[in-house]
Amino acid sequence: MRDRVVGRIPVIECLRAGKRTARRLFILRGAKDLDDIREAAQGVPIEESDRNRLDQLSGGVLHQGVVLEADLLPLLDAGRWAKEDFPDQAVVVILDGVEDPHNFGAIVRSAAACGANAVVFGKDRSAPLSSAAMKSAAGAMEYIDLVQATNISRTIDDLKKVGFWIAGLDAEGEKTIWQADLKGRIALVVGSEGKGIRRLVREHCDFHLRIPLSGPITSLNASVSAAIAIAECLRQRQ
Repeated sequence: MRDRVVGRIPVIECLRAGKRTARRLFILRGAKDLDDIREAAQGVPIEESDRNRLDQLSGGVLHQGVVLEADLLPLLDAGRWAKEDFPDQAVVVILDGVEDPHNFGAIVRSAAACGANAVVFGKDRSAPLSSAAMKSAAGAMEYIDLVQATNISRTIDDLKKVGFWIAGLDAEGEKTIWQADLKGRIALVVGSEGKGIRRLVREHCDFHLRIPLSGPITSLNASVSAAIAIAECLRQRQ
C-alpha cells in the first residue's frame, strides 16, 4: 500500500524530508510554477496528468496541481517507543479520540512547529492518516514521530515510568495553562472534538488544565486548544 500526498506544501516537504520513499509524482499538464517541486523530485518518475486524473488521485482533497505517490508514513509502536531515552525537556502530544482528519493534521502541524517530540494516537477511535490529514498538517508529518498506541492509558503509564508528567486539557481543569509548570518531560492529552478526554484516560492524568476564556464563546476547537497548550510549553522552555 502507498499514500497519496496531496497539495504543494505537503508534497515538497515529503520530498525534502526523505522520511519515506517517493514513488511517482503526478503534476498538472502545462503547469508552469512547479519548478521547486520538480527540483525536489530528482530521480522520482514524473507523470503529467489532466485535472480530472488529479481529482481522482486526490480523492476530493484540493491538490493544487500536484499529487505524490509515496510509501506509507512510518508509525512507531507505542510499547517500544515509550522505552526510548527521551530528552529532559521532551514534549509529547497524546490524542484521545481525535477523529476529524483536519483537527488531527492541524495538531501535528502545531506539534512539529513548536518542537514537540512526538504525537501519540490510538489504533482505534482516531482519524486515519489520510490525504486530508496530511494536507492539514502541511508537511509536518514528515518531521515528527507518529506513535500508534493500542491502549492510550497503558502508554500514559509507560511514559510516567520514564519521568513524564501527564497534563489533560479539560475545560473544567483545576489550573489554567498559564499557572502550570510545564517544563521537564510533559505529555499533553487532547480529547475528542465532542466528548473530550475519556473517563479512564482522564483518571490516568496527573493534573488537568484549562485555557481561560473571557468571551461569549465558551469552548475551542480541539486543534486550537492543542496549539495554545503546545505553544505554552515552548514559551516556558524559552
